[in-house]
Amino acid sequence: MRECFLQTLLLLLSCCTSAAANVHNNFLYHDILGQNGKKQSMHIIVYSSGVKLHVDNGQPSVFGVRGGNVTLPCRFWYEPKLSSPREVRVKWSWLPAAAGGREEDVLVAFGSQSRSFGVFRRRTELRQEFLGDAALVMTDLQLRDTGQYRCEVVDGLEDERATVHLELQGVIFPYQHPRGRYLLSFLEAQRACEEQDSTLASFTQLFQSWKEGLNWCSAGWLADATVRYPITWPRVPCGGQGLAPGVRSYGRRRLNFHRYDAFCFTSSLRGKVYYLQAPHKMNLTDAQKACQQDGAEIAKVGQLYAAWKLGGLDRCDAGWLADGSLRYPITRPRQNCGPAEPGVRSLGFPLPKHMHGVYCYESDDE
Repeated sequence: MRECFLQTLLLLLSCCTSAAANVHNNFLYHDILGQNGKKQSMHIIVYSSGVKLHVDNGQPSVFGVRGGNVTLPCRFWYEPKLSSPREVRVKWSWLPAAAGGREEDVLVAFGSQSRSFGVFRRRTELRQEFLGDAALVMTDLQLRDTGQYRCEVVDGLEDERATVHLELQGVIFPYQHPRGRYLLSFLEAQRACEEQDSTLASFTQLFQSWKEGLNWCSAGWLADATVRYPITWPRVPCGGQGLAPGVRSYGRRRLNFHRYDAFCFTSSLRGKVYYLQAPHKMNLTDAQKACQQDGAEIAKVGQLYAAWKLGGLDRCDAGWLADGSLRYPITRPRQNCGPAEPGVRSLGFPLPKHMHGVYCYESDDE
């Protein structure tokens, strides 16, 4: 393919005349003729004389919340400035934060024509508010949208790019297998978080939670396949008292061999979590049915954490959740409601036949 391209370029150089060439803004162009003799829309630059294409993002990171909208900045310009605008090809691509994720196309545009792809279809468009504006507008953000986005601008043989990192804001929570500590492989940790309306947290999200006071002495998987844990007050079982506070790291681990807990991340809810006022306590099966009869579903762990952290849910009654665990959210610590710090209290995974209350989730989408 490359040899064919070079042969075509050399042929153009050898046979072109000033009458056959189109000169615009210090660039020399030649139309390529198809087999039917019609001009195709693609052009090849034969030479340039000092005009340089520039691409810039303006900021390295953008933050959003699930269900919200964001704009990923990108602009391009020429030096020296062109006397008239030209159509360019703009391509946005995405590299997921999760380890092993493959780069995916988000949107491709040429002039006024554009097309988005895959999970980004109907959720992305170019802003184009001014000449050279290639910013990407994203709507209805999903948890999996976190990652690195690349803006690439192509003008003939000129190809420049810039990257923007998208991070969602929300809450991190540690998650263990129902049978106990350190039983999840990387893929199992991914699946466990997804089942609880969340995703594996990124290092940036864990670091931010540590700065906000998250203190957890069990190591857990992150999205980049590293294993870490946040310590705000050092102690012997958690790396020793001689180490400064920080996010401890075990580095990258073998995905299918090593087993740890997980650090899950969730963001804002499109609905509400509530403690079901029932005349009596229920086993797990009856609790699930009770939520359904109330027009809702039994809440997931991620939904309870989001309701606690982002919605201020405060309830001193333990209730069943979808994974079979028993938990309750406290924003105003008080007597007989657990430790002195706010948080979601966990009472583990009791036998399904035990009798307790239940937390339900009612979605706004219904």
